[in-house]
Amino acid sequence: MGSSGLSEMLNLPWKPYYAQGPIANEEEMANNSVYYVWSLALTVVFTVAVYSFEGMLDDRQKAAYKKTSFPKELATTVDAIDQEMSKTEAKKKTETTTATTTKDGGSHDKEDEQADKEKEEIDSSKPLLPQLQAKFKNAQAYGLDKINFGMIASTYDTVESVAFLFLGFLPYTWDLAATVGDQFFGWAPQEEHEIKISLIFLAIVTVIGTITSLPFELYSTFEIERKHGFNKQTIGLFISDKIKSLALTFVIGGPFTALLLYIIKAGGEYFYIYVWGFMFCFSLFMMTIVPVFIMPLFNKYEPLPEGTLKTRIFELAGRLKYPLTKLFVMDGSKRSSHSNAFMYGFGSNRRIVLFDTLLTQVKEDEILAILGHELGHWKLGHTLSNFWVTQIYSGAAFYFFSLTFGAADLYAAFGFTKLTPTVVALLLFFQTLWAPVDKILSFLLTVFSRHNEFAADKFSVDLGMSQMLQSGLCKIHLENLGAMCPDPWYSTYHYSHPPLVERLAAMMALDKKQK
Repeated sequence: MGSSGLSEMLNLPWKPYYAQGPIANEEEMANNSVYYVWSLALTVVFTVAVYSFEGMLDDRQKAAYKKTSFPKELATTVDAIDQEMSKTEAKKKTETTTATTTKDGGSHDKEDEQADKEKEEIDSSKPLLPQLQAKFKNAQAYGLDKINFGMIASTYDTVESVAFLFLGFLPYTWDLAATVGDQFFGWAPQEEHEIKISLIFLAIVTVIGTITSLPFELYSTFEIERKHGFNKQTIGLFISDKIKSLALTFVIGGPFTALLLYIIKAGGEYFYIYVWGFMFCFSLFMMTIVPVFIMPLFNKYEPLPEGTLKTRIFELAGRLKYPLTKLFVMDGSKRSSHSNAFMYGFGSNRRIVLFDTLLTQVKEDEILAILGHELGHWKLGHTLSNFWVTQIYSGAAFYFFSLTFGAADLYAAFGFTKLTPTVVALLLFFQTLWAPVDKILSFLLTVFSRHNEFAADKFSVDLGMSQMLQSGLCKIHLENLGAMCPDPWYSTYHYSHPPLVERLAAMMALDKKQK
């Protein structure tokens, strides 16, 4: 069966309910244009296909969360870690006893030593395996709640996307924006005020998206996260964050979008080269202002207090020639009990941020091992390679966009039968032709990310921090109620970090080689 026969059988082309008006040469397009005949149908089919595939993976992970027995492979791996830690602790106690009997006892900071001892007993009073086993049921329940809710949210997103396509949401919203621009600001004709009308259009789309996503965000934060003991933020803080985020979207996103659209319209045939240069400069600009001006709007960053931890972190950075200039503690606990650590900055001005929750969940040696892993990303060039991958992706996307920028029949398929605004051309390109490419590239980047995580783990192991990194990862996993038996298909597709058991097994294998 030929393409025309198949299109007739499927009653193609599918048309949105709302369009800007009739098409002068519609019959010619229907007979000769693949874009016009197939674009809407294939976009809908692809959207539903992705939803179905990811739904299948969700079902597999959901089944994994329903398991009631602790995974044997994880139990064997963590038990081996406990045995090694037990040997190390016994060795430390022997050395401490010897030092105590050969030195004057003195009265040096006895209260501090007692506090350190109590903290260590709290951290290390039990082996890791029994603690993981004790929280296995809670971790399974947390994961099950999240994936059930995620499946509902995904279903809504898919239904909304398909409905918007069939209803002609984009052409209707553009015409609404043009009407607002004309009636309130005198922006007519549209061709002369396209960029300004585009900003109204994006503002409407952003507000609608915020409203439709708000119930899901509220339920996730104040029901699921609260139920499992993670959420710490109030409704007031949530609303404040949302207002700040919207304000930043308009303050930064508005000028960015206006300049981007201007470059595309004024750049001529090779506009994608100028766009790539603009995106490169904007990336550097955001890397500069986000940590210095934007992040402090949401969290408090205070210098890490003087002490052995701060000294040892700077020593580690110096050992690796990492140009660390500042070391902060972030009040992540005001929103969640989840923990993390990250680095930012470029050139000779680098900074490290520790969540305050991390400082209470793991020991000092484990924090250093975790930072050894993070510094490994920098030392091995992962940070730089990720930056360049992003730039190459951006350049490639805009190059291919330039090939379809003038495809009026593509935009007509979605209801833009008169004027095709540049911003709409961009949205439709990324929603249609680029969407399959984006899915494939996203998966490849996920695989690349897992490779980098293993490499950074190895870097920390080579620094002599293997045991502390293993125990630190287990404790973070424990505190965050991470998945202990992830489905292999689900984790391969979704996880940017390898599952805990795979990371632990890889580090233990490296330890054996080094012995």
